[in-house]
Amino acid sequence: MDLRFDHLGVVAKSLKQGRKMMQQALLVKDWTEVYEDTLNGVVLQFGFDQSGMCYELLEPIDQNSPVFPALSGRKAILNHVAYRVQNLAASASHLVAAGCAPTSKPKPAVAYEGRKIQFFVTPLWFVVELIEAWEHRHLTSILPEAAGPAARG
Repeated sequence: MDLRFDHLGVVAKSLKQGRKMMQQALLVKDWTEVYEDTLNGVVLQFGFDQSGMCYELLEPIDQNSPVFPALSGRKAILNHVAYRVQNLAASASHLVAAGCAPTSKPKPAVAYEGRKIQFFVTPLWFVVELIEAWEHRHLTSILPEAAGPAARG
């Protein structure tokens, strides 16, 4: 199974609040556009720090969002580690054989142009996201305001 690191997912009450904290504490300054992904229950945005580390800020759309319990319980705020893969089915089979459990079936993701994503809980109780988008690159703007009127917060 070939993996390419993509991002660390972080849950925030709002994207605006999350961007502010990430900019102040970790010097994250290069941000993508804002994506509203109703199928996956989140509004999200990717940002990069000076070292090139990519963070995905996740704001729950509502109380039914799969990330909402992280906010209400103040647990799993550092929510998941994500990797791009060439073949989601083959990579998912590898994780299952290693003892990981899928949390849902593969779903298309707006931030990856409809390519499929799937989440797994590992035997060490952390979450891994697989993204079937091997060559994907996140496009950024320097200022969060450049995300346009869709930016929430």
